[in-house]
Formats: sequence, structure tokens, C-alpha cells
Amino acid sequence: MQPAVCLLLLGLLCLPACGERPAGGASAPPAQTSMEPAETLWEALIPPHWDPQALFKDVDLAAFDDNDPRAQDLLLRLRQTWDNAPVNMEMQGRQIRIPGYVVPLDPQADGVREFLLVPYFGACIHTPPPPANQIIHVRMAQPLDLHAMSTVWVSGRLEVLRSETEMGKAGYQVREAQVRPYAD
Repeated sequence: MQPAVCLLLLGLLCLPACGERPAGGASAPPAQTSMEPAETLWEALIPPHWDPQALFKDVDLAAFDDNDPRAQDLLLRLRQTWDNAPVNMEMQGRQIRIPGYVVPLDPQADGVREFLLVPYFGACIHTPPPPANQIIHVRMAQPLDLHAMSTVWVSGRLEVLRSETEMGKAGYQVREAQVRPYAD
């Protein structure tokens, strides 16, 4: 199997299973009763009706190599589908706390003020970006000393707001974010 097809498969394997939800099987996140950030799972950002693997239901990926025009077409269609992935509108305005990996957007001498938060190591840097509904554009008032793929907790008000960066397209934003090193 060739590298581009391997990257395609890797991207699919890193995604949460379609329909997978937090414990209890609820398809929508629970109603928030306080302003305290609720720990949020990445799966909650995916609308219940969206299947990120739908393009591949009847495709034998093992039959492709990188020179196959069908593989190139499939990669292009995948990228377009993922860049326009639907967001979960029920998440608008929620106070969240979510762990993830940092993809810096504006490294400066005094630190980073803006980054993409992604759910798995290597996303946007070593592998293609995940779907837009699995990327959060984070903005902070004060710079922090963050590096590519630092593991952090991000807390703040989640907005359903798309943004396009050189590293990927995000379906969500958190402004004035609280960012802390990840600790289990």
C-alpha cells in the first residue's frame, strides 16, 4: 500500500466511531446547569447523524496505490467532506473542558496565543487534519510557552464558528481560553 492511502487509513482509524457517545449512550450532551466547565469528550462535537466514514462504505482501499486516479479522487473527496464536516449546534455557548494536542498557529518569542486543539497526536502536522468538527481554534489573552503536540486541557466557552488556517479548518472556537498542562 502506498503512503497517501496509508495516511487516508490512518485518518479514518483516529476518528471516533460514528454514533459513539459519552457513557449512558445519550446522543446529545447533557444540559449544563452551572457555569463550571463540563468535561467534554471529542465525540460530543460530532452531530449524531454524521458518519465520517460514509465515503468508504463500498470502497476496497487495499486495491488502490498512490498512482491510481481513483485513490487521488477519493483523497480529494475525503478532504472536502472533512473540511465541511457538520458541527454539533447543541454545543454552542457551552462551558467546556477538553483535553487535546496543540498545533501552534502563531509562535512568538513570548509564547503562543493561538493554536488548533486536535484530538490525537500528529494531527495537522504528521497526518492530514481531522474533520473540521474535530478541530477547535483556541485563542488566549496571554501567551503561553506551548510547543507542537503539547498535551493540554482547554477550558472556556465553545462557539460554533468556522475558521480556516494554514494547518486545518476548525468548526469550533474558544476565545479567552484557560489552558493548563494535561494531567489525568
